[in-house]
Amino acid sequence: MIIKPVLETIDLTKHYPGKLALDRLNLSVQQGEIFGYLGPNGAGKSTTIRLLMDLIRPSGGRARILGMDTHRQSVAIKRHIGNLPAEVRLWDHLTGEQVLRYLCSLRPGCDMKYTFTLADRLGLDVGIPVRDYSTGNRRKLGLIQALAHRPTLLILDEPTTGLDPLVQQTFHDLMREIRSEGRTVFLSSHMLSEVESICDRVGILRDGRLKAVERISDLKRVHYRWVTLRTTGGRDPDLWAVLPGVDKVVLTADAVRLRVTGSLDPMIKQAAALTVHDMNIEEPDLEDIFLAFYGDHHD
Repeated sequence: MIIKPVLETIDLTKHYPGKLALDRLNLSVQQGEIFGYLGPNGAGKSTTIRLLMDLIRPSGGRARILGMDTHRQSVAIKRHIGNLPAEVRLWDHLTGEQVLRYLCSLRPGCDMKYTFTLADRLGLDVGIPVRDYSTGNRRKLGLIQALAHRPTLLILDEPTTGLDPLVQQTFHDLMREIRSEGRTVFLSSHMLSEVESICDRVGILRDGRLKAVERISDLKRVHYRWVTLRTTGGRDPDLWAVLPGVDKVVLTADAVRLRVTGSLDPMIKQAAALTVHDMNIEEPDLEDIFLAFYGDHHD
């Protein structure tokens, strides 16, 4: 039996004057997976989502959702989609509850009881006007309206921007529940920790081009960290370079900076023999991960 993808793009392209925002994107997202769409700001993630939602038209290529053309059948598609845009703009003069009741009335299968449950889990007071919401609370309201009708596919643009860590964890729990129900999530992000936590596969976008699609388990094989140690002694690079997982040693004016892949245990045991004044661990950004995983020959 041939299983059709929930979301598919074929040579999807978008030109703006003087800029190629998306270059022949070929992507396939399957039912029941959480797909992370990664890249730095300006890579083309929001452009892709606007094309999928038929908010802008492609310069070339096409896209399908649930087997339907995203332009010709956009109205039918939207019945099955929950969307959170990069910027949430709703009616400021209405309360959160009034906004949700109105949007719920437009969507078959929307259940206000479930909507209130979502608001409670995300910690949103729906009884106050939208104009009085913080940026984070507007984001919560946007998430609730996207989830309320239990859509087959969620398309979320930077969904946890502005949310505090506890609410981010609740969001991650909700995404896992949606996956367990056999529904599908397509979310854009520039936060590696977020996609590591919940995504099954990721696509890496760079300068409008899809560089690769990988499972998280493969991406994490090269997930390294920079460790900066300020110690008494330990200024010999060879002391650190021989350790498992240490592939780069940089001496600064007052510290040793190590790039470590895998377990930190050998490095910590080595440091324990010295007097450590300070230790800082930095996660690599997505651009660094991309370069480490694919190398310059993929450009």
